[in-house]
Amino acid sequence: MKKRILIVDDENQVREFVSTVLEENDYVPITARNGEEAMDMIRKNRPDLIILDVLMPKEGGIRMYRELKTTDFLKSIPVVIYSGIAKRTFLRTQAVRAEFGGQSVAEPEGYVEKPSKPEYLAGVVKEILDLSSYRL
Repeated sequence: MKKRILIVDDENQVREFVSTVLEENDYVPITARNGEEAMDMIRKNRPDLIILDVLMPKEGGIRMYRELKTTDFLKSIPVVIYSGIAKRTFLRTQAVRAEFGGQSVAEPEGYVEKPSKPEYLAGVVKEILDLSSYRL
């Protein structure tokens, strides 16, 4: 059975690019425009992996990531952050939120900075899914 991957990004071109990369690598892409829409989709039909942008309207990526990684029935879903924001900036934001009364969260399973080459993105997805399958 093909792995289902949820792409969460407010930019249509990004969703199309990532969907194409996933389809070419035999995955089933599902898309959402923001965190609010994505969380509804996740609760109805859990994906095998989530590719998540950080800066989006409504429920943004930082908030959504925290919700995913601090909710028991969601935290085992692997997440790849796909963003124009540098990884160290994202991690610093998470650390600051933890310092000010928030719960500490684990690092994402993958981090890909935009723009990326299709082969690199596909390789990160494959590696994470292979590791996830191995752990089961």
